[in-house]
Amino acid sequence: MNTDKKRLRVGVLFGGRSGEHEVSLASAASVIRGMDPDKYEAVPIGITKEGHWLVGGGAQKMLPEVLKGGQRVMMTADPTDAALVRLDGSGGGQRLDVVFPVMHGTFGEDGTIQGLLDLAGLPFVGAGVLGSAIGMDKDVAKRLLQVARIPVVPWITVHRAEWEKEPKEIQRSIERKFKYPVFVKPATLGSSVGMTKVHSREELGPALDLASEFAMKILVERAVVAREIEVSVLGNSEPAASIPGEIVPHREFYDYAAKYLEEGTQLLIPAKLKNAQVKKIQAMAVAAFRALELSGMARVDFFVEKKGGKIFLNEVNTIPGFTSISMYPKLWEASGIPFRELIDKLIGLALEQHAEKARTKYQIELPEGAGGALEG
Repeated sequence: MNTDKKRLRVGVLFGGRSGEHEVSLASAASVIRGMDPDKYEAVPIGITKEGHWLVGGGAQKMLPEVLKGGQRVMMTADPTDAALVRLDGSGGGQRLDVVFPVMHGTFGEDGTIQGLLDLAGLPFVGAGVLGSAIGMDKDVAKRLLQVARIPVVPWITVHRAEWEKEPKEIQRSIERKFKYPVFVKPATLGSSVGMTKVHSREELGPALDLASEFAMKILVERAVVAREIEVSVLGNSEPAASIPGEIVPHREFYDYAAKYLEEGTQLLIPAKLKNAQVKKIQAMAVAAFRALELSGMARVDFFVEKKGGKIFLNEVNTIPGFTSISMYPKLWEASGIPFRELIDKLIGLALEQHAEKARTKYQIELPEGAGGALEG
């Protein structure tokens, strides 16, 4: 643990081997700026697109500088000595009290980083291995949500190997189930990377090819004409939902460009909904949070059909964006929790979850003399 009792040393993980690498940098910068310097010492830990770990310090104050000139390190998985170990042979290590992963997409939001932090015995913000892996895999998440009786948009799962082997049969199976338009997207990525709205048969093949570049599993969903509603969830065993907000994209749908590269998309907080709709959406968000074994935080996205008002849960994001335009912190701010307090709560929930894990027994106590029998 950090010897400075006045401040917690918080490792902020960002970057990574993901199509959402650049988004992660913007989110992590916001998190670091939002930390109370009297309570926390932020330690920026960047992971390059190649997978190199670099820790900032001294002149590396901006996150891109960390990725270009930071100190090469690795995370030891030894829970008795969890630290960032230098790779230049200079010895020593940097201890951490808690880790705040702000990594979107593969190798960060999918349970891989969470598994390493569990092995290292470090508290960390957000969902654990199982919840993170489920949240990242939209196909598995939809199946569990169905079991929990939470409505989801109808879909077909296409495996990349099947598409490459039998493209005509895959196309026929999609067209038997859905009329155009449909949405095609990677099953294990976010920020609308690799997603296409397909209006005709001619567009289907290229869309599947694009999605298959980013994932081994692809989702094809029925397109719904709907409003896009988002809710932020916060907590561990007793999660709470924020007021809902609405995304009004200036493009045909809320794709990567509309989210991060262009202006014009509107964020309406609170969303214009009836009280009954608000309560239903909040209850569904909390139910989904529990069904998918989540903890700490999540942003839950919904569709509300423009005709009829039917509500579908679209997807769950276990490490939502924390940029200046991100809905997760904005919704909590509108619900009465400002950004700095939100960071406090998330770090507190990480420490609380870590303490709860520590109560679990991982070894059995054998009677005296029993060890010899087992060895034989």
